Amino acid sequence: MLKRMFVAPDPGWLRLRSAARSVLGIGLAVTVCGLAGHSLVAAITGGLAALLALFTVTDATVRAQMVTTALLPAVGFPVLAVAAVLHDHPVGRGVVFAAVVGAGVYARRWGPRGHALGVFAFMTFFAAQFLHTVPGQLPEQYAAVALALAASSLVRFGVWCYERRLPPAVLPAPPAGRGLARATTRQAIQATAGSAFALLVGQLLSEQRWYWAVGATWWIFVNTTSRGETLVRGFRRTLGTVIGIVLGLLVAVPLHGAVVPTVVLVAVSVFGIFYTAAVSYTWMMLAVTLMATLLYGLLGVLDPGLLTLRLAETGVGALGAALAVVFVLPVTTHATTDAWIERALRCVHHCTAEAAARLAGSAAADPAPHVAELGPLLSRVRLSLSPLVHPLSPLRARKARARQVLALLDDCAREVRGLASIAADPEASHDARLTAACQRVEAAVEALTTPRGARDTAAAAVVAAHPPAAEPALAHLHGLERALAELSAPLRSSPRAPLVDA
Repeated sequence: MLKRMFVAPDPGWLRLRSAARSVLGIGLAVTVCGLAGHSLVAAITGGLAALLALFTVTDATVRAQMVTTALLPAVGFPVLAVAAVLHDHPVGRGVVFAAVVGAGVYARRWGPRGHALGVFAFMTFFAAQFLHTVPGQLPEQYAAVALALAASSLVRFGVWCYERRLPPAVLPAPPAGRGLARATTRQAIQATAGSAFALLVGQLLSEQRWYWAVGATWWIFVNTTSRGETLVRGFRRTLGTVIGIVLGLLVAVPLHGAVVPTVVLVAVSVFGIFYTAAVSYTWMMLAVTLMATLLYGLLGVLDPGLLTLRLAETGVGALGAALAVVFVLPVTTHATTDAWIERALRCVHHCTAEAAARLAGSAAADPAPHVAELGPLLSRVRLSLSPLVHPLSPLRARKARARQVLALLDDCAREVRGLASIAADPEASHDARLTAACQRVEAAVEALTTPRGARDTAAAAVVAAHPPAAEPALAHLHGLERALAELSAPLRSSPRAPLVDA
């Protein structure tokens, strides 16, 4: 965990720049709210809105990000109003909160924009519980959210918009489906069921802080697809919360809400959330827990008993998520992993075909878009395999096979990138053997992605290793062939012993 935090690569310092910009954007948002004369509660609401806008809006282009950010109040303001009106009506409040959870997860089928709007709607309702919002506070909170979004957008899209100099991000669409075959539909039902459990049990633990349990369930479902991914995320959330609470006891409680050191530590926590999110969910949750603890200190309600309750509510939320993914329309890790691996392999084939066509003299052929798509696809494969390669996984044989798959897919990606870079050279020579090698790669991919029942008949298509080639492009193709040949063993397992079965 420490290695992933401090040694994880950060090409172009993107994580560092994102974290630093977020601290500036949120800091400006809170400062503007303070200068406008808003109360501490409204300033916290504004700061949270700025954090969500900077964290959850991940559209592929800057223009699309601006549109999504502008749409956030359209979902946040009505939800905030309903939450405030239902503040003293526990039954109605709980029913609406569960509905917001289901709708927020269901909205992910519309890509990054649906995801961002769903998260903002949920967190608006959550913040209303956290801050005990009542109808009389709505005008001030609306103004604070609007000011905060404007301030953070000024920093993100005006002062420091480094994305304008980067190619558009490639975001792979989730596997398609209809009805209950669609992962987002199943997850919406699961999240609603898990949140209902968390709400009911959380109320038994605390009639005032029950929303922490629902929040834990919600965030465990974010960016997960299968049963195994959700269970691993629940474990990591709980671990991060435990460490964050210990740190809160050591740091936040002794401060007694002192403004200057608390604000500085909140800024450090915000930086940690953005800097660690891409590499360690545990570290991110540590930063989130510490930030929440510090905010409770500012509000004057922090004590060790509150932190203990926070941990208990998180455990309830994690349990609710676990029960939901196991018993309510489960999406198996094995099926999800198969789908992502197949998409990655087909992307490898498309990259190879385009590169070969470019080397053959086709000016229209361009492997670059497929190479860009391959990176996010491999990230999804890693995420779907995370339950199996987790250090606590007891399935040692399958863990070894899963690691072998990841290593070989990385080999494929490395060879494809090398081939694409050679194809981009206008002076690269064309070897007649490239066509034959590309055909073998296509046949190998077809064999690896054939349904299990037909794989035996396609086995001959998987190629064996080749001797080293002098031509650089051909050497990359032979390396690709070797990796595909070695992938056949871990991927062609018996149906009774699948690669992943979580």
